Amino acid sequence: METCSCERKKKRSEDEYKALMNRLKRIEGQIRGVEGMLENDAYCPDILIQVSAINSALNSFNKELLAEHLRTCVKTDIQNGDDGAVDEFVKVMQKLMK
Repeated sequence: METCSCERKKKRSEDEYKALMNRLKRIEGQIRGVEGMLENDAYCPDILIQVSAINSALNSFNKELLAEHLRTCVKTDIQNGDDGAVDEFVKVMQKLMK
């Protein structure tokens, strides 16, 4: 997994932070559920359907985070004359769409 080597950070509002954390906690619960299914010898297609639901939940998390990034960080950078913000956004989108 590639990690960010940059020093940039984003202070999120309490509402945004709570919403994102709640999504992650639900996803974490779904993953624990799949672990339980595996431990209990659940039927393969049933596990696959649950994993698909987890993928969907992660995609929804990404969409929410990406939209907020566009509305705040990218917008602010462009307003401050940082044209590199668009290139950075494009690179992120390329990685997400692999």
